[in-house]
Amino acid sequence: MLGRWCTVASSKPQNSEANEVMKRSSFQTLNGLHHLIQTHHFKAWFLDQFGVLHDGKQPYPGAISTLEKLASYGAKMVIISNSSRRSSITLEKLKNLGFDPSLFLGAITSGELTHLHLQRRDDTWFSALGRSCIHMTWNDRGAISLEGLDLQVVENVEDAEFILAHGTEALGLPCGSARPVQLTDLDNILEQCASKKIPMVVANPDFVTVEARALRVMPGTLAATYEKLGGEVKWMGKPDKIIYKSAIQLAGVDASDCIAVGDSLHHDIKGANQAGICSVFITGGIHATELGLDRFGDVTDDSSVEAISSKYDAYPSYVMPSFTW
Repeated sequence: MLGRWCTVASSKPQNSEANEVMKRSSFQTLNGLHHLIQTHHFKAWFLDQFGVLHDGKQPYPGAISTLEKLASYGAKMVIISNSSRRSSITLEKLKNLGFDPSLFLGAITSGELTHLHLQRRDDTWFSALGRSCIHMTWNDRGAISLEGLDLQVVENVEDAEFILAHGTEALGLPCGSARPVQLTDLDNILEQCASKKIPMVVANPDFVTVEARALRVMPGTLAATYEKLGGEVKWMGKPDKIIYKSAIQLAGVDASDCIAVGDSLHHDIKGANQAGICSVFITGGIHATELGLDRFGDVTDDSSVEAISSKYDAYPSYVMPSFTW
């Protein structure tokens, strides 16, 4: 049985009455995806990567074989990720981790959406941006290339027309390289930018991500800080509907035929709620410690999931400890 919320929210995702039904509806706890695939209800599967498929260093146990089994049932699978990397780089990383990229229709990342909007500037908000930016990027992970965007990276806030946040480890330099900085340095820059009231584009809305069972601060934390300072932020990924709409278009299906799988209540599950699609919450990702889970595959109790769902105002259709068959 697919659950009451899936039916209601798919047909009326913006209706307040439907949202209240969604919040009252209970989720279903599963021990594997085979329970869902056998219903043949979901044609398209939108999969988060960090915290679901892998931890940034290696695949989770059973993740590769689960993808292969989903594919054997004809599931249309799309990676939707708040990664600040381009889609091609994301698929290449998955390949290097042992996943078969041919199993996916493609990948839609925050970094790809950001690049395309900065390149095309075909909507009012992006067309109004200038060309000079403060670029917050990565260092250990490798700086993000701005090639093809006709942007001028500046170091002085007085010369900047907007902030481009790809990472939290370094500041881009006009020469194309990057200088490592501390988070406190970035906070100081944000305060200066807020006083100048320049907008920010955040190419990775995640607050934290799982990396080998530890949590790393991501650009979404910078963006949240900037909003508290009164700054304007363009969020280019989950939970905004922009990434789900792109995935639905890529899959060529209706919202009612889709299900999203993710480990972040604020980003993955709330985003699915807002897009009017069903969702699977993987408890062993970024909320594992919050749920009191010490080891991969540990099972939490329903009351803990109910409490944390209420805390984040994000309500999954299904709950599983890990992405397994």
